[in-house]
Amino acid sequence: MAQIYNDPNGNPSTIGTQFETFFWHKKALIEAKKDMYFMPMADVMSMPKHYGKEIRVYHYIPLLDDRNINDQGIDAAGAVISISDYFITFQNLTYSFAVEADADAFRDAVNAIEASVAAKSGAGPWVVTMSKDNLVAGTLTETNLVQTELDGVTGTLGIDVLQGSGNLYGSSKDVGTITGKLPTLTEVGGRVNRVGFTRIQRTGTIAKFGFFTEFTQESFDFDSDEDLYGHLSREMVTGATQLTEAVLQADLLAGAGTILYTGTAVSNITMTGEGGNPSKVVYDDFMRLSIMLDENRTPKQSKYISGSRMIDTKTISSGRVMYIGTELQMMLNKMEDSFNNQAFIHAHQYADAGSLMNGEIGTIDQFRIIVVPEMLHWAGAGGAVGTNPGYRATADNYDIFPMLVVGAESFTTIGFQTDGKTVKFKITTKMPGKETADRTDPYGETGFSSIKWYYGTMILRPERLALIKTLAEQ
Repeated sequence: MAQIYNDPNGNPSTIGTQFETFFWHKKALIEAKKDMYFMPMADVMSMPKHYGKEIRVYHYIPLLDDRNINDQGIDAAGAVISISDYFITFQNLTYSFAVEADADAFRDAVNAIEASVAAKSGAGPWVVTMSKDNLVAGTLTETNLVQTELDGVTGTLGIDVLQGSGNLYGSSKDVGTITGKLPTLTEVGGRVNRVGFTRIQRTGTIAKFGFFTEFTQESFDFDSDEDLYGHLSREMVTGATQLTEAVLQADLLAGAGTILYTGTAVSNITMTGEGGNPSKVVYDDFMRLSIMLDENRTPKQSKYISGSRMIDTKTISSGRVMYIGTELQMMLNKMEDSFNNQAFIHAHQYADAGSLMNGEIGTIDQFRIIVVPEMLHWAGAGGAVGTNPGYRATADNYDIFPMLVVGAESFTTIGFQTDGKTVKFKITTKMPGKETADRTDPYGETGFSSIKWYYGTMILRPERLALIKTLAEQ
């Protein structure tokens, strides 16, 4: 239904109650435009005309990286390294066991997995070489546990898995593995130490968004607000901005490649507030996540766009940017560090030392905390509620709240025919009158205003997008 001043029965305007039905000489109170939080962190990539709606880029994997899987490997002895072989080190076999039977059980597990070789005895670590097909085909419990390790979930055998490839020792930090994979040369050289390289493809797609509103001539002629059209236009742009921020935030949450669950949880459904170790973020979680991001080579410096025209770029240092919702603010304020001191440092204590980002409230460990009032969360996605000692829940399941870390150069937004510095919204307005008069509105009493834009996100480095998933206190 079109927006009207009032209907024939005298009911109020569809936009809301009128202050007066006569000329009212006072400026309207305008709600401040909500700020942008995620868009300023984005790199901008522009889609040219006549090339479809998809952008693709190559990401070359470093030589010493487990993701650099290729079939070009030749070792220092001249033997071909097969990518179908996995080198499995059973680290737990070097540990001291409370009961000797426990150590025997691990030895039996290794012998059962690699039944084709002589039974192993004594202390490890032992390295077992086998094809992935043989590993997957196994039905023994121990074999399945090894496969669990391959799938990225920590098992109970305490194993390290290195896939055969022309990447030397990959991402391994084990001294024994590295020294055994060094590319040594003899006096005569020879056809040895061949390596290979891998690249992966990142893809982003743009989509068109838009909405419109209608109004009548009388709504402008008799409304209490003499600048009604200007305010409607401003709110349309504000709404489009908020919508774009929400879509971008959802893309970042879905694209995060580094996820840390709190408490004893290993998945959404295992997050719970019950028991002595609830899924509630603690100071150690910040330190763990910082180490994970260090290992992923995530920079501690980030650039963000500032300024009213979004053309001024500033650099923040000494920390990574973490976004949280208002539901977690009080909980973080009360957090203590490993020495029972307050972990949270308020922004006003260091504001003079550098630039503050919009919404920044303070720091914890190596993270600069930004509160986003419209931060999304997963309602009722956690475990079932039992006694519930005081955490937010929906429909008898705990709510899960993200703490999102956005590392430098981790994503880009895709615009169409824009340089990233100018407004990309296209607004079309037709005022009541001749422009809108047709057979559906012969008198031209109704006009409209529409807004549309193109938007897309491409995740470039998912390992630099990190999430801590936590419950929130009520």
